[in-house]
Amino acid sequence: MEAKTFQQGIHPHYNKELTNQKPLHRAEDPEEVLIPIQQHIGAPAQLIVEVGDEVAVGEKIAEAGGFVSANIHSSVAGEVTAIEEKNEQVVVKIKNDGSTKQKTNLEAHDSLADVTSSDIRDIIQEAGIVGLGGATFPSHVKVSIPEDKNVDTVILNGAECEPYLTIDHRMMVEMAEKVLFGLEAIMKAADAQKGYIGIEVNKPDAIEKMREITSDQSNIEVVPLKVKYPQGGEKQLIESVLEKEVPSGGLPLDIGVVVNNIGTAVAITEAITEGKNLFERAVTVTGAVNNPQNLIAKVGTPIEELIEQCDGFKGQPGKVIMGGPMTGKAQNRLDNPITKGTSGILVLDEEETKDYSEAGPCIRCANCVDVCPINLVPTRLVNLVKEDMIEEAEEDGLMDCIECGSCSYVCPSNIELVQRIKLGKEKLRAKKREQ
Repeated sequence: MEAKTFQQGIHPHYNKELTNQKPLHRAEDPEEVLIPIQQHIGAPAQLIVEVGDEVAVGEKIAEAGGFVSANIHSSVAGEVTAIEEKNEQVVVKIKNDGSTKQKTNLEAHDSLADVTSSDIRDIIQEAGIVGLGGATFPSHVKVSIPEDKNVDTVILNGAECEPYLTIDHRMMVEMAEKVLFGLEAIMKAADAQKGYIGIEVNKPDAIEKMREITSDQSNIEVVPLKVKYPQGGEKQLIESVLEKEVPSGGLPLDIGVVVNNIGTAVAITEAITEGKNLFERAVTVTGAVNNPQNLIAKVGTPIEELIEQCDGFKGQPGKVIMGGPMTGKAQNRLDNPITKGTSGILVLDEEETKDYSEAGPCIRCANCVDVCPINLVPTRLVNLVKEDMIEEAEEDGLMDCIECGSCSYVCPSNIELVQRIKLGKEKLRAKKREQ
């Protein structure tokens, strides 16, 4: 079968060879974790612990603050030593006592026959599961299908198109059964009849393993995808796999599709079969470190501890990014903790760090237009934002931008296109709040 793809996009240096053959292994637990109570899109969770409380691994420390929100659980056993503000949000500091004492409100189920669609949604919600590809949208919301919608298809995103990151690749190779079970659980929760797993062809071992594990599943298909960024974007993945287009301003749900990440599927499996809440996740630690690795790490672990477990920096670091180089966020402190949305920790050396202070004027080359997977005109959006013409920018598709960074990557003038578009979105949201 010919590998599928979408229109436009780019081919950055992927650098996945640093970790794509390195198996997942468990990181050492930190002596102390710092757990933010908002690790998801939507309303912040509401604290239910106080300083001095003793908590167990997996115990709930904050309850969802609404339907579009997520529970937060402790990743270690120990004492709550502080509740403070860090990076403009509330965090819970817990001192690890080294014990393995666990607590959960979930029961373990042997098979999907033991749970209803409603049960699955409730389990996902109680476990605090969110999109682990980085979007962190509460997963129970995605599979709570409105009465006026009809979902017939679930797509698992195994593209992992972001450079450097390899955790989804390793999970498909090492945890194929959990990936498949999670897909089937999502399909049951959404009442979908057809499932797809889209995987870029630079992961042949993952394609082989997932085809092997799904060989007797007539309603599940593994779809090879061309290696291109952002192949893993929801709309691009749907275009590649189904040759369907999500309408401007719309959601995959509008065309009967639910898209989930590989890691999310594994977390759903563990919640159903083990009664496990989401308090740890797989993280690729890579780039300019001496021993790049794929680690399963506790939420709340400081970045610096994981870098140290990879034998420290290799040379002089220029930038430390939480996530990948295209969509990740540069960090101003190494004691910042990983969260549910942390797919990677990337260290770039000084030579790899792009200096936007040297940005020049737009030369009207149209490179950004040629690569935009949404068919926007990024420079026009940026100019409208600069002139504070926010409504006009909205009409031109400001909110359709998926912030993939393709335009910034190809800009010969080093213009901060994505950053300025993000600023425009914030201005638009602020204006709507005022209204």
